[in-house]
Amino acid sequence: MTKSIFLFAFLILGASAIAQKAQKIGYVDLEYILENIPEYMEAQTKINAKAIAWQSDIEKQQKEIEALKADLNNEKALLTKALIEEKEEDIQIKELDLKNQQIAHFGTNGDLFFLRQQLVKPVQDIVYNAIQDIATKRKFDFVMDKSSALLMLYTNKEFDISELVLNSVTRSKKVEAVKEKQSQKEDKLDIKTDEDVEVNTEINNEALQEKIDDREAKKEALKKKIEDQKAEKLRLREEQKKAIEEKRQQRIKEIEAAKKAQQEKKENN
Repeated sequence: MTKSIFLFAFLILGASAIAQKAQKIGYVDLEYILENIPEYMEAQTKINAKAIAWQSDIEKQQKEIEALKADLNNEKALLTKALIEEKEEDIQIKELDLKNQQIAHFGTNGDLFFLRQQLVKPVQDIVYNAIQDIATKRKFDFVMDKSSALLMLYTNKEFDISELVLNSVTRSKKVEAVKEKQSQKEDKLDIKTDEDVEVNTEINNEALQEKIDDREAKKEALKKKIEDQKAEKLRLREEQKKAIEEKRQQRIKEIEAAKKAQQEKKENN
């Protein structure tokens, strides 16, 4: 019985080893490939510049808010309760606006994500398509990324297809350049072709414009909401001031009336 179990296990392990040996595995250094594509590096430079500018603006506003808090803390002893509440509300509005800016720029579907999709994803798609094409032609079962978190203790250069992918991308770019030149020649020879290209450009840009319009609409809605909140607080504050002034005037009238009554009483006596 025991021998049968060992024999069965040996057969299973042997079959598994044969199956694994039959599989063809290649790998790429995706980081190396992308770093050697000028369009990708140019896109990364633009994205980093935008991110730095946004972050710098956020930090500047944060410092302004901290300065307002410090000023308020130093002036509290000299201010009335109403003025303190007013300044605290202004600071809260600025903090809310700053938080919304951070989400708009760096959130899950923020400007940075949208910019990366617009500039980087097309290059990445070309690379992934090249990898898939080479893997299919050379009959690889798996293609792994050497530059990812995947731990690769040993790699045989024979199965590194990074250069093949990079060459494929370069060829694709050259083909596209030739097609573009050919298209430009056709544009010069045929006026209708120019109209067609213009129509196609408009169609291709519609989806992008819709996304931009949607984002702008959301920003405007958020801005209006903040402005409405501020206006409502200002209205309540004005009503409070008006009520206080009315009470003060009423009190003055009561004091004047009391003085007048007291004067009349003295005159009568």
